Amino acid sequence: MTKRLPDFPWDSLADHAAKARAHPGGVVDLSIGTPVDEVPDLIQRALASVADQPGYPTTHGTPELRGSVVGALARRHGVTGLDPEDVLPTIGSKELVAWLPTLLGLGPGDVVAIPALAYPTYEVGAKLAGATPVRLADGEPPPEGTRLVWLNSPSNPTGRVQDAATLAQAVRDARDVGAVVASDECYLALPWEAEPVSVLRPEVNGGALDGLLAVHSLSKTSSLAGYRAGFVTGDPALVAALLEVRKHAGMIVPRPVQAAMTAALDDDAHVAAQRERYRARREVLLPALKSAGFSVDHSEAGLYLWSTRDEDAWDTVGWLAERGILAAPGTFYGPTGDRHVRIALTATDERVARAAERLAG
Repeated sequence: MTKRLPDFPWDSLADHAAKARAHPGGVVDLSIGTPVDEVPDLIQRALASVADQPGYPTTHGTPELRGSVVGALARRHGVTGLDPEDVLPTIGSKELVAWLPTLLGLGPGDVVAIPALAYPTYEVGAKLAGATPVRLADGEPPPEGTRLVWLNSPSNPTGRVQDAATLAQAVRDARDVGAVVASDECYLALPWEAEPVSVLRPEVNGGALDGLLAVHSLSKTSSLAGYRAGFVTGDPALVAALLEVRKHAGMIVPRPVQAAMTAALDDDAHVAAQRERYRARREVLLPALKSAGFSVDHSEAGLYLWSTRDEDAWDTVGWLAERGILAAPGTFYGPTGDRHVRIALTATDERVARAAERLAG
């Protein structure tokens, strides 16, 4: 099984990580998007509130959780008309991304279309199912035989935001070949220079959810990466099919996490506060990178600055490591990322300030 999978990308960063850690001021790790800020108290309290309940949780999630998802999507992203029955909690979003082709019954001979620059787990999920991943250039329609198309706006790694018209065309192209559309919307609540739109909006889907799934995570907006808290919603028939398989497979979000998710989804204030933390870090890092000779492309939203010194990505990783800064080479996300690095905003204010100082030389 593992022989058909690519090497785990971050393992190849070990030497550069060691060099960065050796810096006299310590490492500033901007290579991964893991939250560093404290989980809000209201979420911690909700997690503990059901810690005494010994019974199995439901795979479908509590009615309260599913209702909170519908409410949050409406308030935060203008998504209306969803039925709470068509919401399914997931064990974080990466789990669903990795297993969605398998859960949908894909296998050898099926194609999974992914963006040219993409979160690595899209490709891994296709290969786990025995399907064939195909990278699509911007605006390129999926080939015949495609069963699943991944969309991602705002993008990981580039931070690019696709407008409603562009996403609508991608949905039409996928429907033309009979493919399911899975829209990874984990960064939807982090706009900087452009306003992202969900595939669940009628201006994108034409007023019909047929063949559509939207994948969401609370890792970034609520600092819940350690809780493994996500959900998927969209086409009622697809969600019902996923629920049936997940019930058999025991893919269940723990009851305390469901309670924590409910509290997080009902409260918008902590989301706004977290967004402002990331905005402040971006306002420190972005000019520091530009002053150091980097160009920053796209990066209109999300947690990353897609940056280049117009050289091989690994040379840039090495240049940064000498200054105690660790970044991810763009090649982790696809061959066309070979001259960029992905620089995350997920470090403390103090570490981000140190990175800016080091970039200034």
